Order: sequence, then structure tokens, then C-alpha cells
Amino acid sequence: MSTDPATPRTGGAQGYLRIATEEAFATPDLFDAWARTMERSDVDPGFAGLAGFYTTSQAERPRTIKRRLLDLGEERIADMDAAGIDRALLLLTAPGVQWLDPAEGVALAASTNDQLADACRRHPDRFSGLAAVAPQDPAAAAEELRRGVTQLGLHGGVINGHTQGRYLSDQEFWPIFEAAEDLDVPIYIHPTGLPRTMLQPFQEAGLDGAIYGFGVDTGLHLLRIITAGVFDRFPRLRIVVGHAGEALPFWLFRLDHMHAATVRAERYESMKPTQRTISEYMRENVYITTSGMAWEPAIRFCQQVLGADRVMYAMDYPYEYEVSEVRTHDDLDIDAETKRMLFQTNAERVFGLNATAQV
Repeated sequence: MSTDPATPRTGGAQGYLRIATEEAFATPDLFDAWARTMERSDVDPGFAGLAGFYTTSQAERPRTIKRRLLDLGEERIADMDAAGIDRALLLLTAPGVQWLDPAEGVALAASTNDQLADACRRHPDRFSGLAAVAPQDPAAAAEELRRGVTQLGLHGGVINGHTQGRYLSDQEFWPIFEAAEDLDVPIYIHPTGLPRTMLQPFQEAGLDGAIYGFGVDTGLHLLRIITAGVFDRFPRLRIVVGHAGEALPFWLFRLDHMHAATVRAERYESMKPTQRTISEYMRENVYITTSGMAWEPAIRFCQQVLGADRVMYAMDYPYEYEVSEVRTHDDLDIDAETKRMLFQTNAERVFGLNATAQV
């Protein structure tokens, strides 16, 4: 570990613990399932563009990321120590289990959650986790979320974007939301490869991944959930998205205005009145993380328009592992209590985590 005094340290001496809330992992079984899917003649191009890169490419970046995704022990903890990260909230990486047939997806989600819970038990002061589910079987997904929380000690659920081109705004998937509200745990919606219907104009320009396409699709996903009336049906439901809210905080004024205008116009059968405005749902039911957005203007803007209690730190490990970005957050020009909320107490409250060090 560096002896540079500017290097972040664990332990909370700066006045807060650093909890990173969007840290990816995978299992060998998951990579095997992805590889088998890649052998199919009808493989989805969005899946192939994401999972295929990490299962077949021999370039240095995908090989390093794959190694780090699979490590739930020494290397990951050493990387956390080197970056001053006290606790990592572990999420099954995209594209997860949602591209598989229902039976295999349900089984793989369960075995993945068992392995995650075991890692959290082995390193209780460093790891916490969210349960993976297979929305292609909504009833089984709801039950797996319940098992993950009540039996495995996990702290919510993660869903990697759309499920074979379908979004959680479809009422078929709402048993998952019902379970999350009943358990009082959040659902983290993480990006995945773009659906077939929107992939081409992004992919042909090299914009389908984290550079732009991921955020566009995940912002669309959350907006569909809001306008479908999910939060009216489940008013205590909490949803978390990363990357500074997938751009939605920056569009709130226009979203509120045009949503109201579109409802009045009765142009779309799918666009019905909601009990609150889009910005109100964003401030009352949605939380965001700073994964991949270590940029002071964006972070402070989100805190201003959503509330400082809505914004949490995330690194986006191992896809974005930059110690300099930790220092960017440490150096934010915000008061000490707001910084502690960003790094520690918001995550503890939203995900039901317990601090293990006194600050």
C-alpha cells in the first residue's frame, strides 16, 4: 500500500467510513452460463456485445476485470484497502441471469446468492450484498428476494436492466416490487446490454456501453417504472440507480412539464395520470449513487435537486477502479455532515447496514 499521505485510508479517521454501493462480482458458474449462451445461433446481440466481450476477449482490460469480478477475498479486499474503501456492497454484474431460460435463471440466481452470502459471512466487516433474482419468473424472483433477505442476510435486490427486452414497468413483474416493499428493502436497477430493438444506432457508433447506451436504457427503465404508476401502487418501494441517476436528475424540469402535457393530450393509452410528479417520485422513492461519476458539479447538483439524503457514494469496481476518484469525493466542497451522509450514513439507512468502526 502507498505511503503517500494523500492516499485514502480505511478506518474512518477522516470523519466517515467509505461505503461503496455498486461493486460488481460474478461467479464461475455465471461465466460458464454466458459462454454456453454465446454458442447459440440465435444469441441476442445486446447480450453478445456485453457478456461476449468478457468471455472471449483476450485483451488486458477484460481479463483483469474478469479476474477481479471472480475474487471475493484477498485481491478485492487489498484493492479496497488501497483505495480507502471500508465496506463494499456487492451486486451480481450484468448481464446477470436474466438472459437464461426461467428454470436455469432461477437456479443460478439462488446458487449465486448462496456464494455471495458465504463471502459476506467470511468477511462481515468488509462485504455486504444484494440478492440477484431472475425476473423471467416473477413469482420465483419474489421468493428468492425473500429468501435472500430473511435467510441469507442480504440487503435488497439487484436487477440488471431489462429482461430479454421487457421492463419492470410491465405489471407481470410487480410481484417483485410487492416483495421488496413488504421486506422494506430497496431494488437496485443496474445497466445491462441494450435490447435488440434499440441496439443498432448505439452499437454502430461504439456508444452502446457505459459511455452512453447503458445510461440511456437504465434511465428509460426507471422513467417507465415511474410513469407506469409503480410508486402509486407501492408507495413505500425504494429503487436505487447508479451513475448520478442515469441523467434523470438533469431532466426533471422538462420531464415534469412534458409528462403533464402528454397526460392532458391523451395521446398514449400507456400514459395515465399519476398521483405525484416525476420529480416528486425521484425525491421520495428513488436513491442514486455516484458510480462512474466522480465529478463535483454533477454530484452537488444531484444533492441539490434530489436532497443530500438521496445520494450515495459508489466506485463501480472493478469496471472503474481509480483511487483518484475516491479523493475527488473526499475533496468535495460540502459540509462535514453532508459528506458523511454521502459516504456512510445514507448507505447504512437505505440498505440497513451497520457500521463496524467508530467515527
